[in-house]
Amino acid sequence: MKITVFIIRTKETKELEIKDFNDLFSKLNINPEASLVIRNNELITDKTKLNNNDQLRILPVISGG
Repeated sequence: MKITVFIIRTKETKELEIKDFNDLFSKLNINPEASLVIRNNELITDKTKLNNNDQLRILPVISGG
């Protein structure tokens, strides 16, 4: 499927051909445990089925103490 991804950290937009959620992170070389994925202003997880032409945003997880 073809998706569009906006990566907040680098301010890049990319169009990718992926098979599934895990393939997304693999192709972007991003750690899935250090990122949040947003679709239609909702947080999605690796259990979420992606659809052709989805538009996603990837945000870095920020933590502190």
